Amino acid sequence: MRRIALVTLVVHDHDEAIRFYTEALGFRLAEDAPRPGGGRWVVVEPGPGHTGAALLLARAANEEQRARVGDQTGGRVGFFLHTDDFARDHARMTAAGVTFLEEPRHEPYGSVAVFRDLYGNRWDLLQPAV
Repeated sequence: MRRIALVTLVVHDHDEAIRFYTEALGFRLAEDAPRPGGGRWVVVEPGPGHTGAALLLARAANEEQRARVGDQTGGRVGFFLHTDDFARDHARMTAAGVTFLEEPRHEPYGSVAVFRDLYGNRWDLLQPAV
């Protein structure tokens, strides 16, 4: 079996990214370990029992990487957070200050709304149709 385990998300600061993903989005900090040279290996995941990929929060190390923070996908939705209860998660995230770019939509494929993370990356909060 093969699967994508991690997706790198370039961030400005580990601690502010950890706060946003754990507090505003409700993710779980899965790993925060020192790396040689003073770096950190920081992994967050959607929560207990998740079976998909996790995010490696990688601090931008140079000007080229800093320029990509928040626009890693050229303005497209690049990340998809599936939920089993759209209304619950939308309400919790809104209360936590997450910026949604649209009102929730109910499409044939499920309930969805686009939001931005703290750097401006676009995400779909999506409850797939059964």
